[in-house]
Amino acid sequence: MNKLKALIFLVITMTVLTGCTLKNDNNNIIKINDTVITKSEFDKAYETVASGKVMEQMGIDLKKDPDNFFALMMREQVVSNLIAKALINEEMEKRKISVSKEEIEAAEKEIINKFGTKEQFMEILKANAVSYEQFKKDLQDEIKLKKLVDSIGIVSVGEAEAKKYYNENIDKFKYPKRVRASHILISANPEQIKAKLKEENKDITDSELEQKTNEKMQEQYNKAKSLQAKVKNAPNTFAKVAKENSEDVVSALRGGDLGFFAKDEMVEAFANKAFSMAPNTISDVVQTPYGYHIIMITDRNEAGTLSFEQSKKDIINYLESQGKVGFLKNKIDSLKKEAKIEYLDSNYNPEEIQKKIKSQTSKNPDLKDIAELSATPDNK
Repeated sequence: MNKLKALIFLVITMTVLTGCTLKNDNNNIIKINDTVITKSEFDKAYETVASGKVMEQMGIDLKKDPDNFFALMMREQVVSNLIAKALINEEMEKRKISVSKEEIEAAEKEIINKFGTKEQFMEILKANAVSYEQFKKDLQDEIKLKKLVDSIGIVSVGEAEAKKYYNENIDKFKYPKRVRASHILISANPEQIKAKLKEENKDITDSELEQKTNEKMQEQYNKAKSLQAKVKNAPNTFAKVAKENSEDVVSALRGGDLGFFAKDEMVEAFANKAFSMAPNTISDVVQTPYGYHIIMITDRNEAGTLSFEQSKKDIINYLESQGKVGFLKNKIDSLKKEAKIEYLDSNYNPEEIQKKIKSQTSKNPDLKDIAELSATPDNK
């Protein structure tokens, strides 16, 4: 699951850090030196965030009202990212940073090896609505970005520095009781089902919608119940059944395996059931907002603390990554100070966006803390 998060982070980050080009039309909203950002480019970057699962799970609709608090906060963040992107691309051109075909192939091979086979990796891309062509383009941009960071400064972390971090942050290396589980998911979310039914039949009545939703939920439950009976009778077939039937595409590739997790890392109903089970047992059908799950517990770990030796490699990687992020942030801040930035449409001027945000926080003090935590450095 951490690998998937890393992939998603890469895709989202590089969606923002891809090239802007000089365009001569009335769609221009911001000009940075000789680079122009168009409304179309803004809309594409904004759509990536607005359509994300995180917003969906939080119940926030960024598209419904473009001037609500969260939409304004996101607009400001996307504008900031697009400006950073333009400045980074100008700097990479200035430094003549390029990427060879061999470098892309080597990086691709390294990523695929972490996920298994190329076929499995392609399934993960598909599940996250990312085309292979887009992945290759994003990967190229990622390599260029790494080269830019390395040209700014080299970060090297030794064992002594890593040990100091470990000793000063020992609580970060403590872990709670964990279980390792596999699951089979049959998707069933009433709201998503209703939305799909409405999309397919715009004239459907409320009563018909409710009836068809209930029918679909029952159909999915029956499917889950049938699979549960199947694996309960033959537990050794669980991985095979998960690969063939689970609608959690990523874990299905691993026979349903979710790895080790703490109780607070999963939704309540799933976690409560998983932590009440003994190893090598299979649950009844468990319902969560994602649908119907059949859970098999494969291992358990008591709470403990990772040793320095177990953590050293991850600490060094983390500290080096933090150092590189710092280099890049400082470079972007420096480029912003030197750049000529013109806001051709006031709707995308951070100062104007901040005025609207402050107007809303003055009416609702609860939003003030969120605004302060999320404000971009330029507006703090």
